[in-house]
Amino acid sequence: MQEVTDVRRLSKRVAGLKPSGIRKFFDIAATMKDVISLGIGEPDFTTPKTILQAGIRSLKNGETHYTSNHGKLELRQGIVENLKRLYGVSYDPVDEIVITVGVSEALYLTMTAILDPGDEVIIPTPCFVAYQPEVIMAGGVPVEIPSRLSNEFMVDPADIRKAITPRTKVIFIGYPSNPTGAVATREVMLEIARIAEEHNLLVVSDEIYDRLVYDFEHVCFPALDESLKRRTILLGGFSKGYAMTGWRIGFAVGPVDIIKGMIRIHQYSIMSAPTTAQDAAIEALASGEKYVLEMVAEYGRRRRLIVDGFNRLGLRTFEPRGAFYAFPNIQASGMDDETFSEKLLREEKVAVVPGNAFGPGGDGFVRACYATNYEKIEEALHRMEKFMKRYG
Repeated sequence: MQEVTDVRRLSKRVAGLKPSGIRKFFDIAATMKDVISLGIGEPDFTTPKTILQAGIRSLKNGETHYTSNHGKLELRQGIVENLKRLYGVSYDPVDEIVITVGVSEALYLTMTAILDPGDEVIIPTPCFVAYQPEVIMAGGVPVEIPSRLSNEFMVDPADIRKAITPRTKVIFIGYPSNPTGAVATREVMLEIARIAEEHNLLVVSDEIYDRLVYDFEHVCFPALDESLKRRTILLGGFSKGYAMTGWRIGFAVGPVDIIKGMIRIHQYSIMSAPTTAQDAAIEALASGEKYVLEMVAEYGRRRRLIVDGFNRLGLRTFEPRGAFYAFPNIQASGMDDETFSEKLLREEKVAVVPGNAFGPGGDGFVRACYATNYEKIEEALHRMEKFMKRYG
């Protein structure tokens, strides 16, 4: 048969997506031995035993069928009760929440549900690598506004104001931040709220790292004011705080009309989140708090080690207030972040991610994840000390 060569095989939207800047270094690392990875953004802890047992019990009890498209009501009730307990914000578990396959699906559903072609979404960067592609795949236009080290990578509300056009529909925020570890203050969040109300904009707030903060307040955006709740879609999940990345359980809460739209997409694309994982998440809410606090304490210990270590090596690092990432400036090495990351991996077998993978503002930095054990971080710093003696 004649080979088909004159037909565009991919949509322009998909063909134009850039590959993830993270994958290149993971692919190289996969071919090497004795690599210490500070690149993978997930807890090194195994899911706590009581949660594991709940998942096993679910399977043994034959809970292997679909749930409601919305997710199990018991889980929805548990999530909204937890949000009320932590932040004082109230949601209806019947029609203001949907359980998703991780926060990644929640992000996809949100953008697909609210964006029309050409709608603009303001996104502070550096940011998680999926934000801009999800906007593009939904037909929207990401408008990037870089945050700065001088402001500890908190977005400047004045930059948001400058970026607003007649096509702007959404302000996207993600604090605590992946990749920088920044946490926005209440004052900054209130100013973003004022801007959203002045211009009648929706706000999407990715708060997947909400439980991982260190001597700082996490500000839940829709909890600031009841009127904000009506214009905000809050994304959250169990992956980071409960060490449940592989279970793939997330959620979105928000206004009834938007959640209904998201469920329409969800029921045709996914049907429902995994039943076993939902049962495990129910147990996480019931018994997991002590494990969350234990893991946060250990992350805090590792954070102190890695931040002090980088600064000692001349890699200037601001104090991350949340998540489990440090974002050192690698200017002292005389290299750009791409070169630094590749040389460090090949010569010293330490994997970090170049900052430019996370958008404007990330150039000249690297992301180092401290969700790995203390001894490995010590060894990584030892290897990086040798590296910096050659190049620093």
